Amino acid sequence: MIFIHCRATIFSVLVAAISLVLSGNHTQADELSAASEGTFSIVVIPDTQHYAGRDTKKEPDSRDPVTNPTFDAWTDWIAANLQRQRIVFVSHVGDIVDKNTPEQWKVARRCMDKLHGKVSYGITVGNHDMVGGSGDSSLFQEVFPQSRFEAFDWYAGCFTNPSGNQATSGNNANSVQLFEVDGMKFVVLHLECNAPDDVLAWADSVLKKHSDRRAMVTTHMDLGPLNKPKVPRDYFDAPKGRMLWKKCHGKRGNNSQQMWDKCFSKHKNLFMICCGDQSRTQALRQTVTGKHGNTVHALLSDYGTNGLRVMRFLPKENRIDVQTWDPVKSKLCEKTSVVKDRDQHQFTLQYNMTVK
Repeated sequence: MIFIHCRATIFSVLVAAISLVLSGNHTQADELSAASEGTFSIVVIPDTQHYAGRDTKKEPDSRDPVTNPTFDAWTDWIAANLQRQRIVFVSHVGDIVDKNTPEQWKVARRCMDKLHGKVSYGITVGNHDMVGGSGDSSLFQEVFPQSRFEAFDWYAGCFTNPSGNQATSGNNANSVQLFEVDGMKFVVLHLECNAPDDVLAWADSVLKKHSDRRAMVTTHMDLGPLNKPKVPRDYFDAPKGRMLWKKCHGKRGNNSQQMWDKCFSKHKNLFMICCGDQSRTQALRQTVTGKHGNTVHALLSDYGTNGLRVMRFLPKENRIDVQTWDPVKSKLCEKTSVVKDRDQHQFTLQYNMTVK
């Protein structure tokens, strides 16, 4: 009887193990490989519009408290992996909320609080983070104001609206961060969706002031359908690249091409632009050349619940390994229903780091 019981137990364990594999579930052993000594990582958080509960788009009739399990899982993972992944900076591409309501901003603040004081970070204002795309980001400014960051030595300030009305573009809606790692100095600009000319003039002055630093820009809209879609399928099927249309600031706003022409293209220290916004594109990248011959990598990530971006810098090899990682499922994102090409999710960029 003991022998039969042992055989039954072994059989049950084997069945359970096989079921686990077939079900696609992953154990804690499934984890993104650790960053080795001499490397470091920058994490990019895509649009976090995945709210549930009372008065959300997902559950408009719910009476439950507002939650965002995906946002929670992503910042939990980042906080737990700061050392393992050697994370030196975190950038949010905007559309922090889905509906511009105090309830959703409260959840967003709680999620980002997990990183606050532990790692340098910046947040971009998306069209969903404004009052109807008007440029008024006053709720964002209540939750993530300049005063929240100015005590940190990595925070280098924000655009101040000269009109005096800081609800539009002011009080950290456009911000700059500085950090240094292994002798490499970086400047990162976080610019609101369709930033107007006065914001771009400020960004231009920041990049000139810090021309001795390696520059990155995160702004909400950059890559996607070239022209404004006329029918829903255009979001998926129409030609894509740097967008020629806009959502915010009315006549004052600049589309992606204008932002490139007026500001980004002029700075030889710029090497990367990160964006989100286009959930029906999800992942897209292109490499362009600035006016000084510098290579600029433009990267779109708007993954829904499919993961975030971990960009591992390998200075000695002059490359950046970009990995799309899903902390919820503890696995790499190899493809999505929208983008089946693995090379849009897991890829390598060439970037000279050994010679300035």
